[in-house]
Parts: sequence; structure tokens; C-alpha cells
Amino acid sequence: MIDLPVIIVHFALLLGFPPLLLGVINKTKAKFAGRRGPPLLQAYYDLARLLRKQMVVSRTTTWIFRAGPVIALSSALLAGALVPFGAFDAPLRFTGDFVLFAYLLALGRFFTAAAALDTGSAFEGMGAARDVSFACLAEAALFVAFVVLVRLSGALSLTPMLHAPIAAPFHGLPTAALALVAVALFVVLLVENARVPIDDPNTHLELTMIHEVMLLDHSGPLLGVALYAASLKLFLLSALLLHLVAPFALGSPALDWLAFAAGLVAIAIGIGVVESVMARLRLRYVPSLLIASTILCVFGFVLTLA
Repeated sequence: MIDLPVIIVHFALLLGFPPLLLGVINKTKAKFAGRRGPPLLQAYYDLARLLRKQMVVSRTTTWIFRAGPVIALSSALLAGALVPFGAFDAPLRFTGDFVLFAYLLALGRFFTAAAALDTGSAFEGMGAARDVSFACLAEAALFVAFVVLVRLSGALSLTPMLHAPIAAPFHGLPTAALALVAVALFVVLLVENARVPIDDPNTHLELTMIHEVMLLDHSGPLLGVALYAASLKLFLLSALLLHLVAPFALGSPALDWLAFAAGLVAIAIGIGVVESVMARLRLRYVPSLLIASTILCVFGFVLTLA
């Protein structure tokens, strides 16, 4: 059984840490551009401001529009209970929970896209179509990555799957397979969170927007919930990636939690660096990038068979 203090810290990080990653990314991009940039806690300020505002809802929308952000947040929170943080076990774990994790994220994506379509706006429908099209390919890469982890760990639950790299030797084929999967998961992270080079979250060009365009009709608390749910997804996928690029078990609970938080900040800095040195890809090249990610995972699986 998992300890109660571990559960408390787990959910404290899950609920409180995600907006900080957005602040780290924006601060990194500002440093690269030679600017001071927004405060590190700006995402928290924005969420608090949105929650105090009133909502403006179109008369053409139905309950789906209001339910979209709420279901996206709820599914992300439940998915967060399945992911182990650092060297600690996840609060909720069972055989096959990695499938539930993937489809909880898919559920949130579905209702986000459905809420965008519910507005009747062709502009938001365009963003929803792009989002779900790329998600189909990203989901394939994610599942093949899970297959590699299942092969390496011999388990069908996220906790032992993600803890396996801690015990894996740092030489030979397992490390090469993990490196390939880590690269693929980083691409999936960028795609799922609509980051550069897939999409620019700060853009306002109509023909390039993906995730942000689906939220154009949201306002007030609904917009705040949608943005918070998006930061949760970034947090969870970063946690998955961290287990592959920096597996650790320091032996001290305090040090393990600090190392986990520091690792997430390092990944956020890495995302900020990527967004600072790369331009956004043309949309027609995004499927090729995702297919390449899936192929990397397949190569990783082949290495595990040797």
C-alpha cells in the first residue's frame, strides 16, 4: 500500500505545479530573446484573474461547450493518479492502466474538440480537425512507446513500467531503446501540447493555430479551466519523459521529490530552448514527424528483442 504522505505530496504537485512549467517555458524563451519576460508565476495570476471574470457564452452552444473544459480537466486529474512521480508509486495502479491513461487524455481531447465544434465556428472547427488528426498519429507513437516499456519491464502497469529504467543497466541495448523512446515521447509531448515546432501557443495567425483556436469562444472560468487542463497534460507527459531521461532513486523522500520537481523544470527549460531555436513546421510536415516518432519506437522495440 502507498503511504498517505506520498499521496498528499503527489496530488499537491499534480494540482499546484503544472502552471509553473508554463512560466519556466516563457521565461526561457524571453531569455533567448534578450527580454525580461513575464513573471515566473504569471500563469497562476492569469488563472486567478480568469476565475474572477464572468463568462460570455454564445446562444448557439449547448451543454457540450460548458462540459468540454470540465471533462478535459477531470480526465487529466484522473490520469495524473495513474502516473508515478519520481521514485514513488502512483496512487492508483492496476494491470493495463497505461491504456486507461492514454484514453483519459483522448477523452479530454475529444470533448475539447467537441466544445470547439459546438460553437458552430468554421475557424474553431478547423483547429479541432487539425488537433484530432495529429492526435491519431501521436497516439500510435505513445502506444508503441508503451509496448517497448512493457517489453523492458515485463509489467503491464505504468508504475513498474516507468520504474524499470532505474534498475536498467546504463549500457547496451536497453539504454539505446530507452533513448529512442525518449526522443519519440518528447515529440509526442510537443504535439499533444501544441508547442513549437508543431504549433505556436502565442500565435494569432488564423491559418496556423491549432489548440488556441479551439478556445477562442471560451471566457472567464471556462477558459481558465481549459488552460489549466492543458497545463496538466504538459505536466503528465513531462513526468513520463522524465522517467526515461533521468531515472533516479536517491533513497531520501525529500531528495526524491526535489529531484522530480527539478527534472520537470529542466524539461520545461528544454521545451523553451526548442521553441527559441526552431521555427514552426508547415502543417503538412507534422504527420511525417509523428510517423518518424513511431518508427523510432519500433526500432527501440527491435533492440529489446536482441
